[in-house]
Amino acid sequence: MKLPSHKTKIVCTIGPASRSEAVLKEMIKSGMNVARLNFSHSDLDNHGENIRRIRSAAAQVGRLVTILADLPGPKIRIGTLHNEPLVLKKGDTVTLTTQDIPGTATRIPVNYPGLPQSVSKGSLIYLNDGFLQLRVQDKAATEVRCKVLIGGQLLSNKGLNLPRAKIAVDAVTDKDLGFIDFGLKHGIDIFSVSFVEKAADILKAKEFARKRGKSLYVVAKIERAEAAKNIDEIMEVADAIMIARGDLGVQTPIEEVPAVQKKLIRRANLLGCPVITATQMLESMTDNIRPTRAEVADVANAILDGTDAVMLSEETAIGKFPVETVKMMNRIATSIERQRRAIRLSSDMEDHFARGPGSKNLTVEDVISMNVIEAVRALKVRLIVTPTETGSTPRRISRFKPDCWILSFSGNQRTQDFLTLSYGVFPCVMQNKVDSWLDVIMKFIKDFRVAKKGDLVILTEGTTLEKIGSTDSFRIITVS
Repeated sequence: MKLPSHKTKIVCTIGPASRSEAVLKEMIKSGMNVARLNFSHSDLDNHGENIRRIRSAAAQVGRLVTILADLPGPKIRIGTLHNEPLVLKKGDTVTLTTQDIPGTATRIPVNYPGLPQSVSKGSLIYLNDGFLQLRVQDKAATEVRCKVLIGGQLLSNKGLNLPRAKIAVDAVTDKDLGFIDFGLKHGIDIFSVSFVEKAADILKAKEFARKRGKSLYVVAKIERAEAAKNIDEIMEVADAIMIARGDLGVQTPIEEVPAVQKKLIRRANLLGCPVITATQMLESMTDNIRPTRAEVADVANAILDGTDAVMLSEETAIGKFPVETVKMMNRIATSIERQRRAIRLSSDMEDHFARGPGSKNLTVEDVISMNVIEAVRALKVRLIVTPTETGSTPRRISRFKPDCWILSFSGNQRTQDFLTLSYGVFPCVMQNKVDSWLDVIMKFIKDFRVAKKGDLVILTEGTTLEKIGSTDSFRIITVS
């Protein structure tokens, strides 16, 4: 078995361009770790078929691919356009209507009945992540007449943003709860919640699953200014976060997005919480075989900031080159990961826990993870091996972004699926109860040739066998 070349996880949105098994298999071979299903688009029959195809393709390739169900939330979207792409020209007058009609160049339907009440004369309205801008001229009971300030092409179901307007809708809608129910029935237990503002939004989704005798992992999408302000309370209950920069760049001043991104990634790293950086990472590859240099730098900088995963949206959902885009993301990640230590000679994360504020509230698991990293730095360690039930130990080690792979061993499929989101963690699912991890791991290493004779391997262990999450020691083993 050959371990992947990139440790940063690649999340790919599945759509018309990528839903065939043939393309899915090539994307998996090229580096896709997580398949994202965007429930803002398509119908449940298509999503159900996509789930089957993803699992079939992953089984054929022999790789673990996690499915992430992305809930639409209360996002305001335009409706279906009669002909697309629709082109809006600067200076044109266009009417946004809450009526369900086919959209034209002069009348565009919007799925938010409260639109007229949420805007006033002079208000700005953004379409498609802010690429198109309108200014409100006047409004009626079901319509808002606007002047096009910045025009461009528009497709059906694209988002509509109302900066600084209060939208009186819960982050988790009844429609979202239906999608959660659908996902649970299809064996999916990782969901991203859109437009989170507070911890209660996350808890609502988890409580819905609990009442059905299920549990789920929730990824909080950070795309509103309120979410960034309430990030501490959100991250107390969320299992991961996604920095959704499209809406975030409209809801907050766009020039502040880079700083917000860095702060959110750092906060997630400190907590050992997986973080996904999303939106327009290689967007030009939707239509072109190569990305721009700025896009390559954007991906590289997110990785240097400490992101666990990078996400592709339209690039793989409707783009012309889904496989090539995954390969490019792989190449960028592989290159910048090799240079991480040279670019950042000292680790701010390690300093935080060793001498900074983090040193005041260390747990046994924190100390173990720090010492594992110190051993990796001092010795030429080939692998870090972590038997785990909850996934806590590999996540704590992952936040330090070690140069070597972290092999997580567990009989808990849910844990291993979720660890697919963590940087540098390669989940290995064990089917049977294990009496001696050392024997199992050494056999695995030899059978799959992931290390050779004389290599050093670090094995984390828990001496309190009856306690879950009890990693309290590690040992350095020479492969014989």
